[in-house]
Amino acid sequence: MRTTLIIDDALLRQAKQRAARMGLSLGALVERALRDALREPRSAPGPFHMPTYGRPGAGLGHEPRDFAETLLEEDAASLRSR
Repeated sequence: MRTTLIIDDALLRQAKQRAARMGLSLGALVERALRDALREPRSAPGPFHMPTYGRPGAGLGHEPRDFAETLLEEDAASLRSR
């Protein structure tokens, strides 16, 4: 179907350049952009849940040495309680 659109000159130049780089006609690029814009949005994913292990409320640092220290402390506590 043919139609007439009023498009900003700079935007049209960008669209023509992009179409050329992609090996598409200007019409094909505009059609693709319209399809993308009109596509039903995907539902947002649910909240992320990170499983945790160890003592409740005991925070871990973000450095490997922090993880190692915490693991050693938990191992020592586990051995003492046996």
